[in-house]
Amino acid sequence: MIKPSQIDSSENLKFKQPHVVSVFSLVGMTITAIMGIIALFNQNYILASGLFLASLTYFIGYYAHKKFNNLVISSAIILYSLYLLMFYLVFSGGVENTGPLWIYIVAPVSLFIHGLKRGLIDITVFMIIISAIMFIPNELIIHAQYSTEFKLRLIYSFLTVTSLSALYEYSRGQSFKHILELTKQYQQLAHYDQLTQLSNRRDALRILQQERVRITRNKEPLSIIICDIDHFKKVNDQHGHNAGDAVLKDLAKLFTDSIREQDCVARWGGEEFLFILPQTLAINANNIAKKIQNKLEHHIVTYQGKSIKVTVSIGISQFKAEQSIDEVINRADKYLYQAKNAGRNQIFPKY
Repeated sequence: MIKPSQIDSSENLKFKQPHVVSVFSLVGMTITAIMGIIALFNQNYILASGLFLASLTYFIGYYAHKKFNNLVISSAIILYSLYLLMFYLVFSGGVENTGPLWIYIVAPVSLFIHGLKRGLIDITVFMIIISAIMFIPNELIIHAQYSTEFKLRLIYSFLTVTSLSALYEYSRGQSFKHILELTKQYQQLAHYDQLTQLSNRRDALRILQQERVRITRNKEPLSIIICDIDHFKKVNDQHGHNAGDAVLKDLAKLFTDSIREQDCVARWGGEEFLFILPQTLAINANNIAKKIQNKLEHHIVTYQGKSIKVTVSIGISQFKAEQSIDEVINRADKYLYQAKNAGRNQIFPKY
């Protein structure tokens, strides 16, 4: 059965919006370039070189996203170049040993780009490397020296920021799931009939419009069937409205089982159903209608021990060149009423 477009639950719908990554890369490129210029004026050429390299890397990440529209690659370039810059600042000390103070931006950026689980893994690896750099004996590798109190407080405060960022990311993820579920429910209400779980009138019209465009382009046939349950009011009057609902749900399943995967059956309104049959001539739609009537001939709806037998009247119409959707539906309606006037349980036109 043709279904409405589903809500994409992939990465594009998560909170990692591409434009935010682009903005971050531009901000990172600008800040590191400015800091590089300041380091250059202070004649700290090694630090300036590292900052200019970081700025260039951010630009490459931004360019990769804009040129190739690949968020995964650009995000990886931006994130891991940030890690390398932090390793360098901790190792070299930056300006007057203040380099390690920049590591606090790592936690929120990592969680934003890679999400909670992978982000925490990245942060753990990052923290292990940072700790190794700070605590490695200076006799082995010459690097910036920090007091033990500073190193421990840096790690504790970084872990605190990471915990708060993780809590925020978790809350954001839960909020997103809740919003996504509500959106799916609203889409379900907008496109499906809640009783029969078939497409509703609005969704059927949407599908018809899509198919109308397709047949205009591909010159393929398209037919519709409008079917109405005979004497449905009597079912409600004799057995109650709950029994009538049971009949509608039962027939919805029977109709769905009678069509192909590319076809659609919708609840058109009340006890009326609309079949949309792509790549189908009217004569073949007539065969489908006969198949449905044959099934109903041997089908009984059981509700609370009561056996309810129903028949349907059917009108068929095929799209013709330059014909509007309303014209095709009106013609099928006309044939439907001819079937009713002919004694019901009929198919018109007859082939």
